[in-house]
Amino acid sequence: MTPVIDLSAPARERLLQLAADAIHRAAHDHAADGIALAEEPAPLADPGASFVTLKRGDALRGCIGSLEAHRPLATDVQHNARAAALHDPRFPRLRPEELVGLEYSVTLLSAAHPVDAPHREALLQQLQPGRDGLVIQAGTRRATFLPAVWEQLPDPEAFLDALLQKAGLGHDGWTMGLQAWRYSSQEFAGEL
Repeated sequence: MTPVIDLSAPARERLLQLAADAIHRAAHDHAADGIALAEEPAPLADPGASFVTLKRGDALRGCIGSLEAHRPLATDVQHNARAAALHDPRFPRLRPEELVGLEYSVTLLSAAHPVDAPHREALLQQLQPGRDGLVIQAGTRRATFLPAVWEQLPDPEAFLDALLQKAGLGHDGWTMGLQAWRYSSQEFAGEL
C-alpha cells in the first residue's frame, strides 16, 4: 500500500491552522482566505487527499473529505474544513457559539488500492483492523470509513456491515458488482 505523506511538525501545524481558520470563518459566514501556495511548506502545495472531522466530545459534528488527490493539499484541507462546518448533510450549519471546545482533526489519505475480493469473506480476510480505511462502491452508491472508525467498530464484520449500510447497500450479504479499495492515513488533531 502507498504510504501517506510524512509531514514535518511545521507542515502539520500549518494544516491544523488552515483548518481552524476555515472552520472559524465558515461559522461566522466569512469567505475563505486565499492561500499563497508558493509560501507554504513542502509538500502542502502538492496534490493531496484529506478529510476534516469535527467532534464535540465523542459526538461527530461534521466530516467531509476527498478520496483522491486532485488539488494542492493546503487547499484541500481548507476546503474540507469549511465543508465539514457548513455542508455535511447529516448536520445543520456550524454556529459561532459551537466553536468553543470544538475538536477537529485532519486526516491525510494515501492513494487507494483495489481489493481483489470476489466475496465478503475474501474482503474481511484482507482488512487490517485499526489500519485500513475502506471505500466500497456498487453502481452509484459509494461510501468510506476512515481508519479512525475502527475505534468505534473494532470487529471487521461490524465495520463492513456499518459501511454497507452507510452506502445504502444493506448489510445482509454481498452485493453483486461490489468494488472495494483500501488506503492508509495519518491523523492529527486540534481544539478550537
